[in-house]
Amino acid sequence: MPGPHASRPYRVEVPLRWSDMDAYGHVNNVQYLRLLEDARVIGFREWFPDRPTLLDEGIVVSRHAIEYRAPLTYRPEPVEVDMWVTRVHGAGFDLGYVVRDPDAVGEREYAVAETGLVLYDFATSTPRRLSAEARSQLAAHSGDAVTFRWSGR
Repeated sequence: MPGPHASRPYRVEVPLRWSDMDAYGHVNNVQYLRLLEDARVIGFREWFPDRPTLLDEGIVVSRHAIEYRAPLTYRPEPVEVDMWVTRVHGAGFDLGYVVRDPDAVGEREYAVAETGLVLYDFATSTPRRLSAEARSQLAAHSGDAVTFRWSGR
């Protein structure tokens, strides 16, 4: 996961909600998108401490890819989400994630995922370029591409 710039991925605890469960008693697959979003919102506030975050300036999700590895049942303890930058391009970047048990709970991985994000100017309805400063801050969190079992990478 970590690449040449990051010694380990950014890690944040995200609480589960009772309403995350489905009729089968495990966290519904759609709720994983909320877990990833919560991790992004918390992470971006820490990654960009001295300026408005990319969320404040305008950003949209362009894609998600998720591979579920084990059922996650509701519990009062949070899950940990490891998050890192896998790719930076002109108007956006990709984030990789691992949803897992906190170190104190176990070693289980529940999902790996990747999200494509594009900086967006809502006033003009167009993408906008990443600044050099944002590129530098993202580079501090860069790592390897997400390894999905189905993709062979």
